[in-house]
Formats: sequence, C-alpha cells, structure tokens
Amino acid sequence: MPLSPDTRNELKKLYNALADRVLEPGDPVYVAQINQGTADPVEEMATEIDWQEGGGVCLFTGQRGTGKSTELKRLKLHLEQLGAVVFYADLSEFMLLTKEVEISDFLIAVAGAMSEQVQTQYGGSPGNRNYWDRLVAFLQTEVEIKDFGAKLGGVEIKAALKNDPDFKLRVQQAARGHVAKLVQDAHDFLGEAVDYVRQQVGDAQRKVVLLVDSVERIRGVGSESMAVYESVRNLFFGHAEHLKVPKLHVVYTIPPYLSVLAPGAGALMGGAVTRRLVCTHIFQDRSREADPDGLAVLRTVIAKRYPEWEKLFDPAAIDKLAVSSGGDLREFFRLIRLCLPAVREDSQLPLTVAAVKPTENAARNEMLPIPQEHLAWLKRITQTHTTCLEKDADLPTLAQFLDNRLVLNYRNGSDWYDIHPLLRDVVDAYGSTNL
Repeated sequence: MPLSPDTRNELKKLYNALADRVLEPGDPVYVAQINQGTADPVEEMATEIDWQEGGGVCLFTGQRGTGKSTELKRLKLHLEQLGAVVFYADLSEFMLLTKEVEISDFLIAVAGAMSEQVQTQYGGSPGNRNYWDRLVAFLQTEVEIKDFGAKLGGVEIKAALKNDPDFKLRVQQAARGHVAKLVQDAHDFLGEAVDYVRQQVGDAQRKVVLLVDSVERIRGVGSESMAVYESVRNLFFGHAEHLKVPKLHVVYTIPPYLSVLAPGAGALMGGAVTRRLVCTHIFQDRSREADPDGLAVLRTVIAKRYPEWEKLFDPAAIDKLAVSSGGDLREFFRLIRLCLPAVREDSQLPLTVAAVKPTENAARNEMLPIPQEHLAWLKRITQTHTTCLEKDADLPTLAQFLDNRLVLNYRNGSDWYDIHPLLRDVVDAYGSTNL
C-alpha cells in the first residue's frame, strides 16, 4: 500500500521532533537521566559557585551532542534560583574559532560578551561606556594601534575579530607587548560590570555569574591544527591565572581534548575541577555488551518527543540504532531521522532491524576511509579503552577522533573510551600484525 497522507504526516512529525535544538529549562522532553547518572554536574557546579567567596572558575566539557548548552541553560536557572544574577554568552558570536587563540583576543571576547549582556538586561554600562568603546580607547592609547582606521569603531571591531583573520592576528601581535595591561583592563571592566549589576539589583553582595559557551568549539584546520591546539593549551595552562576574574564567577566550556593536552589546568584557577558530560551509559563497563537500563533511557527520550514511536519503529530496531549511535544523543536522533525519508509504503512500518541497516551503512560510509595509521590507533583504543595519545604531535588526530565521534567517551564509575560502534567491523578487521 503506497504511503498514505496520514502516515507521511506522522513520519514528518517524528522527523521534526528529533531536530537538533538546545532545550530550555522545564522543556517537557528533557530527560534528566541522559546527563546526570550517579552525579549531576550542574548541581555540583551550582553548589560550588554558591559556596565560593569572591570570584571563581568552573570548567565544563563534553563531546559535541552530549548536551552542554542545554545543561548550561539548566545551570543558569539553578543559580538564579539560588539568588545569583547569571549571564550566558556564546563565544562563537565574538571570536574566530578556527584560528590560534591568545589571552588578548580571548579576554576581549569575554569582556565584550559580558558588556553586551549587561547592556541588554539593564539598559546601561559601567561608567556609561560599553567595553567595545573602552577597548578602542585602550588600543589607541595604551597599545597605540593607529592604522586600523574605521574598523576601530565599537561594532566594527567586534565583527572584525570574529570574521577577519588578519585583523585578529594584528590585534594579537600588537597586544603581545602589553598583555599585562590588557588583562588588567579587561579584569577592571568585568569587576566594574559586577559592581554595576549589584547597584542595579540593590545588593552589594549579589553573586554575578558569566557562563561562557562554545569555547570547546575551538579547533584547528589543516596545517594550522597543531598551532591552534597548542594555543588552547597555552590559554588554559600558561594563562590560567588570567582566566580567574576577581568578583566574577565564570564557567568556561572547554574542548574535551584539553584534559589530555593540559591535565591539571583547573588547579591553577583556584582548584577548578572539570565536569564532563559523556555518552549515555548504554554499554557495560569497558565492553560492547549493551546495558538494558541505558537502552531504556533512550527509548524514554524518544517517547517524550514522540509518544507513538512504536507505530513507526519496532522496539528492537530502536535499540539497534541506540547501540549503533554509541549512546551519543545527537547521533541517535540523526540515525532515526535518516531512516524516515526512505519509507515509501505503509506496509514497511514499523521499521525492523533489517530495515534500518541501510541507514547504518550510510552513516558508516561517512566515516570512511580511515588511514592505516589511524586504524592502528583506533584498534589500540578498543583494546585499552584509553586515548592512547603517545606524543603531542598526535593531538590533532585525537581531537579529530573526538570531534568527529570516531571515538566516544563513557563513564561507568570512571571514564573510558571506545570507538564508534559502526566502525567496529572495520577496526577489528585491521590485522594485529600491523600494530
């Protein structure tokens, strides 16, 4: 029987229900078990900030698709319920994320983001001057950059730092001899912003928090990869003390490779511990054996978004896609959505395990081919369940594994790693004599 209009409409509903989006607090489709497990990183960070005196730093990480932005929204609400004033900033709106980052342009982006958030919420700025105008004056008087012409308007400088690699580089180069002054000026502005907010709310002791999202998206491309990753290490390790701002509580999202690249960086920021989101617990500890509880959680996630999903998928097929996703929620949704346009007749439904295999094959092919030296590395990861990073020069490859989800991070009491389930046959077939 050809696909009926009603069935086509139901397929469309499920397709759109699984569209990638950041969930706001209280969204009825939110499932707490996805990210909380035996510990709730949001609760821990909120408690830590609530207890901290003065300013402080929290670090938050996880692979793409694990729900960091959604959890940051929940953290914002939780902190506000504890009485704090909380600002959220997406750093991708303020800086170029595919080039080397230095403490100068990073703090410029953070201060600029804070300035805009304060302006939006309270309609004013400390000293009646936003940070961008203050930065223009600083660059012209302290650093003496006099040849940028019209780009040194407040709006123009923000756009140029985000979109113009040459401009970003020139600011970095000019600021290198004045890092201490630029850091101090940014810290001064952020401190004044805290005072301004406290004046607006009439409470001189009110906690003020800035959530800095998208830092984890900084990644190198091509021949520049290693330089970009090294710059991230230098930012969070070499300049750790500059990322801690007096009076202000800051939560930075960080790339998942940073804990490998610069372990212990948080200790230099006043003892910050990195909270990490991992893939849904759908495998037994360091094994390929599916965990029934984890599979049940992912079925709950689908049911929240589309209660009648069993009309379209056999439960065994959904479990198969859950295993094939490796517990990565974004990948799970993507695999389900990829199955839907191929349905041509009502009689095909509900989709079976056999029916979803073409989708799995298509998703696998997107990750292939894999160079032999990478296959050898991936096979070592399957055997040891660690990252197996041997030298710094290999970091871009590891970052690529994590960014592209060829390698996934899990936690069963302690953290461990394994390859994407769709790659198992390919990696397992790689000869042990070539290791």
